[in-house]
Amino acid sequence: MEIKNVQIPFALFRQLVSYHLMEDQSCSEEICKGLMEKVERMANRQLYTQSKTAPTEEEREKSRQEYLDRRGIPESFRW
Repeated sequence: MEIKNVQIPFALFRQLVSYHLMEDQSCSEEICKGLMEKVERMANRQLYTQSKTAPTEEEREKSRQEYLDRRGIPESFRW
């Protein structure tokens, strides 16, 4: 598997540095929230990419539906 870089907001990076290097436990909840948001965005992006590049039409449609479900797009608004 290819190793990829992940970008995070500078504020989250600063909190991670504070938590790990200065042992500041006060920002642990904000770090967890920021990392969970990032993981959610990455999962959405992966589904979107699969909906465009999957090898079969069935796989593309399955990924597209899952992506739209995660984004909260109502059934009546979909094509």
